[in-house]
Amino acid sequence: MNIKKMLIRFWKSEDNKISIIRDVVVALLAVFIILMILWGYTGQWFAAPMVAIESGSMEHPNSPFGRLGTIDAGDMVLVQKVTRRSDVIPHGGPILGAEAENGWQTYGDYGDVIIYKPLGRTDVSQIIHRAMCWVDVEATHGRTTYTIVDYGIYNETSLTIPQLGLYNRDPGWTHSGFITKGDNNEIIDQITDICPQPIKVEWISGKARLEIPWLGTINLFFEDILHGKNTVGNVHQDSLICLGIVIAILVSIPIILDVYDYLKKRKAMSKT
Repeated sequence: MNIKKMLIRFWKSEDNKISIIRDVVVALLAVFIILMILWGYTGQWFAAPMVAIESGSMEHPNSPFGRLGTIDAGDMVLVQKVTRRSDVIPHGGPILGAEAENGWQTYGDYGDVIIYKPLGRTDVSQIIHRAMCWVDVEATHGRTTYTIVDYGIYNETSLTIPQLGLYNRDPGWTHSGFITKGDNNEIIDQITDICPQPIKVEWISGKARLEIPWLGTINLFFEDILHGKNTVGNVHQDSLICLGIVIAILVSIPIILDVYDYLKKRKAMSKT
């Protein structure tokens, strides 16, 4: 028997054991194809191609029911690989950047949203915030100066940028990198305990792409059980309702198909 006939026999067999094996093979093949597509798109080969959102730091006020189009607790986003500074388009300021050019927008605002390891650490949760601008830090003869071209700032020893929560402040940064901020936060990460230094490119796991709403809540639920956290408490009620509707639809589909198949067979038997 040739391979083609064996595959046809395997595919059409009504034997219960073979049917179970066939279903498992199809499911594994579907998962493999999906992973290959996700890995190919994100460039994160054999790594997690997406992350679940734990907090509300990227939420936007007055979001519609279901909160589509923005990053909210309980969502999932794909993580597209970043290898160099030019891979990230920052929000920018009034001089340069996406805002000044009325250009690239993601998740309800200008510029890219990046996922990064605070201070490059791997023992703490990653942060997903918007890249606001790039700062060049130069230290000479005990004097540190900051240049942020997007805001027209050159070689200053203190910074005043109200949009970033900076007021006549020497932030004490020691190296160049991206300045980041949650859309729902008033001040940048780099003057808080979130990450008190600019984000080096090598600290960035990737930039956020697409949005898989609500389903990340399932991941958060198991993470809370394993690590004793309460991140599910950050998920809004309307997102939980939408998740419930999605789960109900997914569960009902095979039930409806089974009922349809049963009725179809019963009708055929009644005619004989």
